[in-house]
Amino acid sequence: MVGGEAPGQGLVEPGFWRDRRVLVTGHTGFIGGWAVAWLRQMGAIVTGYALPPPTKPSFYEACRIGGRLAEVIDDVRSFDALRKAFAQARPQVVLHLAAQSLVRTGYEAPAATFDVNLLGTVNVLEAARNGPVDAVVLMTSDKVYEIGKAPTAYREDDRLGGSAPYEASKACCELTAHAYARCYFGPAGIGLATVRAGNVIGGGDWARDRLFPDAMRAFAADLPLQLRRPSAVRPWQHVLDAVSGLLVVAETGVRRGQPIGAWNIVPGRDAQTTTRQLAGLAATAWGDGARVVETETAMFPETEFLALDGAKARRQLGWRSAWTLEQTVAHSVEWYRAVLRGEDAWAKTMQHIDAYCAGRRAHVAAVPETEHALHADAPC
Repeated sequence: MVGGEAPGQGLVEPGFWRDRRVLVTGHTGFIGGWAVAWLRQMGAIVTGYALPPPTKPSFYEACRIGGRLAEVIDDVRSFDALRKAFAQARPQVVLHLAAQSLVRTGYEAPAATFDVNLLGTVNVLEAARNGPVDAVVLMTSDKVYEIGKAPTAYREDDRLGGSAPYEASKACCELTAHAYARCYFGPAGIGLATVRAGNVIGGGDWARDRLFPDAMRAFAADLPLQLRRPSAVRPWQHVLDAVSGLLVVAETGVRRGQPIGAWNIVPGRDAQTTTRQLAGLAATAWGDGARVVETETAMFPETEFLALDGAKARRQLGWRSAWTLEQTVAHSVEWYRAVLRGEDAWAKTMQHIDAYCAGRRAHVAAVPETEHALHADAPC
């Protein structure tokens, strides 16, 4: 088990979460499932609220998440059901991850995408402001920014945009959070924040039209991965980067007792690379003759270049990734291969959380104490 992390160093603090009541929406999904796993490892009292798993197989089923927490299987668009879940769970911290998260589905079902993402967020914020809760952290997207003509890494204060339904729905969630922060959560002393992560990979994601799950399905079936946009640049990161960012931001929100804004949670520039390179790393890690075929056939419009600037989280929270891009890919492939050959998914997940935390502690040990102090004292 992990332990000993000190606040202000960008590390998740197990003592903070022990016996703390946490409500996780979207716990049946990929990132939500990993969040539950880490919280349960630290002894948090977790309640999940979500629809049934969106894929089969799923991380939720592989790790038997449903038996490890109290859960409500319902829709975030149902405010009455959500309000009852809040009343029963009495959460101190809310992590809102429930969403329609696929770009292609956004094109195919725009009204439903706005309904789930925007109205679902409004319902969570309404339930939380009638709580009381100590902090709420919303997961939005790296795609909330208005895409400029010149390639650039977007910062938290750059203009929001959205040229497609999914992107626009997430930008709307950011605006909604800003309004609730000013009108309700600030006066109430609640630590409201949003987290914008990059393209998240890791064991247990089985969604369609995502590069890494598509690669794992293809390689497991001894088929080539059909790469539709080989030159597209994305900020790649492990799911534990996203979850650790969520948890560190939530800890900060509770301690400061006020809204703390938006945070890009992304590794350094070495993780911002082309889908061609990412696919090649995945094929190499898989081995056994795994192949990648570049088709250049796009099923729907997507931005060619997308990168985030994570300097704010590094400077003010001390947050950093524990793994290089190569390590991220290697751990992700290893999870799939282990589970596909029959190993226990929950045990493998615990091993990866421990390895990730060990990597972060090693990074902190290598940083001078003066830099730790700077991170701890920097205002948001």
